[in-house]
Amino acid sequence: MRRLARPGPIRTLPAVAKTLLIGGTGLIGSHLARALLDRGDDLRLTMRESSMTDNVAGLGCETVRADIHDRRSLRRALKGVERVFHVAGRTSLRAPATRLYRINVDGTRTVLEECLRAGVQRVVYTSSASAIGPAEAGSTADETTVFGTGGYGIPYVTSKHEAEVAALRLAARGLPVVIVNPTHVFGRGDLYRSSTDVVRRFLMRRLPAYVDGGVNIVDVADVAAGQLAADERGVPGERYILGNRNYTLARLFAGLGRVSGIEPPALRLPLPAALAMARAAEQLPGRPPITTIEVRASALWWTYRSNKAKRELGWAPGHHEDTIEATVNWYREREGSRLSDSGARQALPLRVAGFAVRQVGGLVERVAS
Repeated sequence: MRRLARPGPIRTLPAVAKTLLIGGTGLIGSHLARALLDRGDDLRLTMRESSMTDNVAGLGCETVRADIHDRRSLRRALKGVERVFHVAGRTSLRAPATRLYRINVDGTRTVLEECLRAGVQRVVYTSSASAIGPAEAGSTADETTVFGTGGYGIPYVTSKHEAEVAALRLAARGLPVVIVNPTHVFGRGDLYRSSTDVVRRFLMRRLPAYVDGGVNIVDVADVAAGQLAADERGVPGERYILGNRNYTLARLFAGLGRVSGIEPPALRLPLPAALAMARAAEQLPGRPPITTIEVRASALWWTYRSNKAKRELGWAPGHHEDTIEATVNWYREREGSRLSDSGARQALPLRVAGFAVRQVGGLVERVAS
């Protein structure tokens, strides 16, 4: 990959900047909307007919009807705009590949092409750390990591990578776009149950088992601060990972258990066994509790370093324990009666199976040594 440019000076912002936020009703977008208003921007927020507006109710900003696939509506939304934050996208691991590509790739390309046509001064495109790809097991990745061929068989990951390629091609044509790559985002306000759904499933004891893997967790409020820093200090054509604490899945579940009082999953499965169980579940009627794609994704190491964002943007994320606590508390407040109570344990057969697997694993290690 090419050598990364050094950051430029902090830009002088207009006294009141006209800013368009695309995708502002979700977890990241709603926190960004508040951060932009706190900064003093004259904010215009796009809405769709199906948008859930709870997160942005009462903000008092201008709203417009626009769709990322409708160039005419985008052109209306871009009138008089100086900067754009593009946050809209689909994060599901279960969505069909065609839908993911249409939203994440085609939609992003359309938005950024219209930004180039409108001559906006700055675009901050919110991609994902998954566009960079996972790290080697037990290691961490950064902005120089080479993306693996084929997207690891995970359509969501492939779509985010292709969307970023489209953004960089438009940067080469003169679009002043800065890319931020949040890792796995936790925090309050995930109305669409996207990145925090794993917490909800944990609190409902719907995660009976797990595989070895790793994940980097970042707070949504820190992501919003990183987006503003990218707008003010980022170099067009560059990307910046916004991440915080790297966890193994076992440590993440232990942290969730400590905060919630619910016993973590007891059964750690070898990947082949987990894949076999997922395939069997997919053959049954109804929505499977887990899919083979989710298992494959869980077994990778989505662990990252954010040194570049800290060094070049002056970005400083908060304490990771606060992020876990905020996410658990939000679900407790929103769905308290549907969640397991503090002190709840995993089912006895799962605890027994987990103990047996650990004993066998320890025996194998001793024999191998």
